[in-house]
This record gives sequence, C-alpha cells and structure tokens, in this order.
Amino acid sequence: MNYYFSKITDSSFEEVLVKVANELKKEGFGILTEIDVRETLKKKLDVKFQKYKILGACNPPFAYEALQAENKIGVLLPCNVIVQELPDGKVEVAAIDPVQSMQIVGNPTLKAVAEQIRTKLRDVMNRV
Repeated sequence: MNYYFSKITDSSFEEVLVKVANELKKEGFGILTEIDVRETLKKKLDVKFQKYKILGACNPPFAYEALQAENKIGVLLPCNVIVQELPDGKVEVAAIDPVQSMQIVGNPTLKAVAEQIRTKLRDVMNRV
C-alpha cells in the first residue's frame, strides 16, 4: 500500500516547481511552506544533496472541513508535495495520499474529505 503517488518528467526542476505551484492553485491549494532540503542539508550538515523541495499545500475549505471533523487532524496537515531531481536528470513529483495518511484516524467524515483531496492532487499530478 503506497502512502504517495508520483510522476516523473523530463522538464527542468525549476519548470516543474512553477508548474506544480500553478496546478495546485487551479485546484484551490496554496503553498503554505516551501522547504529547500538541499540548501538546509548543506547549511546544517555541509553535505551535497540533489535538488529537493517539500511544498506544504493546503486547500482551505477542505482543511476547515477536516478540522471540523477532527480537531487534532492538524498534525497531518498540510498535504506535502515533493519535487526532486533524480540522478538521471529527470524530475519526480510526489504527493502524499491523504486517504492513506488519514485512515489511521478512523473517522468516516475525514475519509470523504481525504478522497476529494486525493482526486485533486492526482489531477495536479496528471497535468504536471
């Protein structure tokens, strides 16, 4: 059982970052956080790492609905999307599968919300 879904593209890392942000916006998501893992690891550990960014995506209406159903669900928010450069120069985009991550809660209302978010994230992935 995968906890994420992904897609590999021949586009450049920078192009994919822009495309992912635009496609998330079309589906009602904003990017709350952007973590540059490569930069952080260089700064903190002085190690080399491939281009790798974690985008914390949030769709406010769905986040609100989830929080209404389960007030501790914030520990599983936002939906993380990663963009990473692979050794062959291709770029992978991967997103958390919210249905898998929220199933541990066992709340049927949350499952319905997670299924809607999963559809939106898969739509984003299909258009990248």
